[in-house]
Amino acid sequence: MRTRYLNAVAVFALLGSAAYAYLIKYETILYSAKIQKLENEIQKQRDEIGMLRAEWAHLSRPVRVQALADRHLKLQQLKLDQIVSFKDIPERPPKTDSIGRKLKLLGLAVPTKTPGNSSARSATTPSSASKRNRR
Repeated sequence: MRTRYLNAVAVFALLGSAAYAYLIKYETILYSAKIQKLENEIQKQRDEIGMLRAEWAHLSRPVRVQALADRHLKLQQLKLDQIVSFKDIPERPPKTDSIGRKLKLLGLAVPTKTPGNSSARSATTPSSASKRNRR
């Protein structure tokens, strides 16, 4: 009786492991098909990028751009008096503090007096004054 029970358990274990092996096999096939589909899509995108780059190179040829500029833009030829040397370029203006300048105009740019170390010890703040009153 015990042997038949062990034989039945062994048969069910064998069938279960076979079913699990087939399940893994079909999942692997499914994932490989998905990977192949994605690789094909990536290659298609790369081909499209290559085509767009070629189209951009064709559209941005200097001869074509020059012809379009001559046809649609009213540009004049560069004249020699338009070219200046480096020394003719004006100096950069100094940086100014616009807020400080406005405060000075309003008379509010006077420096404030800050307490020194000795006066800071004797100064009372609202919190220290309330502590003294509680004592």
